[in-house]
Amino acid sequence: MTIVHNLGFPRIGAKRELKFALESYWQGASSREALLATGAELRQRHWQHQAGLDLVPVGDFSFYDQVLDMSFTLGNLPERVHDFHGDALDNYFRVARGRSVEEHAACCGGVAAGEMTKWFDTNYHYIVPEFSAGTGFQLDASRLLAQLAEAKAQGVKAKPVLIGPVTYLALGKARDDSDKLALLPSLLSAYSQLLDTLAAQGVEWVQIDEPVLVTELDTDWQHAFNLSYHQLKACRVKILVATYFGQLQDNLYLLANLPVAGVHVDAINGHDDIRPLLNLLPDHKVLSLGIINGRNIWKTDLNQVLDWLEPLAERLGERLWIAPSCSLLHVPVDLDSEQTLDAEIKSWLAFALQKLDELQVLARALREGRVAVKDELAANAAALAARRASPRVHHPAVRQAVAAIDASLGQRNSAYAQRAAEQAALLKLPAYPTTTIGSFPQTAEIRQARSAFKAGQLDKGAYQAAMRAEIARSVREQEALELDVLVHGEAERNDMVEYFGEQLDGYAFSQFGWVQSYGSRCVKPPILFGDIQRPKAMTVEWISYAQSLTAKPMKGMLTGPVTMLNWSFVRDDQPRSVSCTQLALAIRAEVLDLERAGVQVIQIDEAALREGLPLRQSQWQAYLDWAVASFRLSANGVADRTQIHTHMCYSEFNDIIAAIADMDADVITIETARSAMELLDAFEHFKYPNQIGPGVYDIHTPNIPSERHIVQLMRKAAERVPAERLWINPDCGLKTRQWAEVLPALANMVAAAKTLRLAAG
Repeated sequence: MTIVHNLGFPRIGAKRELKFALESYWQGASSREALLATGAELRQRHWQHQAGLDLVPVGDFSFYDQVLDMSFTLGNLPERVHDFHGDALDNYFRVARGRSVEEHAACCGGVAAGEMTKWFDTNYHYIVPEFSAGTGFQLDASRLLAQLAEAKAQGVKAKPVLIGPVTYLALGKARDDSDKLALLPSLLSAYSQLLDTLAAQGVEWVQIDEPVLVTELDTDWQHAFNLSYHQLKACRVKILVATYFGQLQDNLYLLANLPVAGVHVDAINGHDDIRPLLNLLPDHKVLSLGIINGRNIWKTDLNQVLDWLEPLAERLGERLWIAPSCSLLHVPVDLDSEQTLDAEIKSWLAFALQKLDELQVLARALREGRVAVKDELAANAAALAARRASPRVHHPAVRQAVAAIDASLGQRNSAYAQRAAEQAALLKLPAYPTTTIGSFPQTAEIRQARSAFKAGQLDKGAYQAAMRAEIARSVREQEALELDVLVHGEAERNDMVEYFGEQLDGYAFSQFGWVQSYGSRCVKPPILFGDIQRPKAMTVEWISYAQSLTAKPMKGMLTGPVTMLNWSFVRDDQPRSVSCTQLALAIRAEVLDLERAGVQVIQIDEAALREGLPLRQSQWQAYLDWAVASFRLSANGVADRTQIHTHMCYSEFNDIIAAIADMDADVITIETARSAMELLDAFEHFKYPNQIGPGVYDIHTPNIPSERHIVQLMRKAAERVPAERLWINPDCGLKTRQWAEVLPALANMVAAAKTLRLAAG
């Protein structure tokens, strides 16, 4: 009998209940007990949704991040929070965001938040574990045991979920450049103790996530896997090692021969691994196949899956388990909640609950034959056929425009040095020019006006007037702060991808399609279902209005094609590169319209460029070729005097710095504050040719950086990048912060720029 299980469930809630509970607690508006109660209610609801499964994940729920949870379970806390002896939950939030409840700030103060970066090639951010040569581990299983007790009380068939020891070490950073693998013996001792603790609670199976197995591992890390699981095999539980997000390739033999009871592989991204793995896997081991895409929202072709799955089920029998490819953390909760989504497009989709339904249909077909689910299979086939035939998906004019692209469209007229001279003469900026990344706080008034407009309670004229008033406020505040290059603040924008997608043909939008990005931050990725066209200008009116309010340069703010692609649910019926090129043509048209309107500085954000890299370095170049070409296509139709900026979010990009230079943006701004400029290490050996703004204000924490701290960071940056090519800016947009935080932080940033200018003479 085929076992059906799940690797993880979205934790934020179908209506973002956890987000609102967290933010209320952080603001001091609700109690710790209220937050804990919301967590318990969500866990209970999510377990009920999964009641039909043979095994249900427990421990996948988190109040911020599952990697941070593992750090606390292992007692691996940064030294800067060791002296805090208050509530453990508050200490947890101090590591996550620098501070816990706001009302405690006066008495306890903030600390540096843990560094944050992307979880493999997803838009989910995790808190990076911190190590040193002296790191020790001390088990604290209280969080996991409490959730396990809740699950047992509710009759849940529990399968605890852990981040694996090798992946945990691989994801962390040694702050003293010590060898992380030297910590493995003491780390394994903590894991052994944890697994034995779970066994004592009657746990039979434990899912240990080791997604680092789909990356390229040298012999030391391969040895770490063998060492780890040969030690953990003595524990009194059955271990399912789970991999996902990519292909095993040269790690197939390693995984197949680990001394564990079962393995899970991603049959969506690693389908080619299945047959060779079958030939390597010992006869006693369970093989779990991730047959439903846990990262995208299109319906699964159930008949096609059964065609290749049925022979495997006959061969493996009860050793075959089926599941989504990865945790469902990366998709929204329930398609049935959608009341306004286009009915035709809705019929092509499956959110988390619908994906679990698809699993159950496949399981019944394997157990009872296809005839038992013939109606479900017929409905599925009809929906897929309708999507393939829909005239809304394919547009010949877009295909013709893509076919007409030639290399000249991706080239600026002149080399950077000549462009920089023209731009300097036009813009007349001081040394260490200051700017922000684009957005200013999305206040309650802005959100209320947007909601009223969408609900038909506010007409278009009144809404536009309200947004213009907010733009005017942003301009006034920036002029008062004496920033050098201004932004309009993006009051009219709900999200940096959704806003543009709403104005492009080929996109659709959900009401409740929220997924977690980090902590309480949720995004609602638009659904890219068809060929992309731009019917009309998207930003020119707003930017032109903002420019009319000031004599200082006003940046036009756009989201780049690669980020539009990577932060959308992307169609799966053509190569991603083709969709990206279509987006680039649309953004290019907007860039040219902004230039014609007199905008002298245009920022094209590519926050997600690094995120789209394949997990294996051998596959990077193919991606970078089309990703960089798409950015250049979008940006390079302008005159030399027009200054092109781009921005990149938290990511390790040192190893692709040459590709970033090849983008040939005049100015790049990057997030470096949490890593104390560590990301600039790449510039010690690579002479980046253009201008760069290393972020000095970590906007993901309520902490306000001091002038002195910013000066120190910029002097550190000047050791790697010539001072004459440095800008000063925050790490990212400011929409999630409050004005009371933003104004003093930016005032310190401008003061730091003045100090640096004086010192430079």
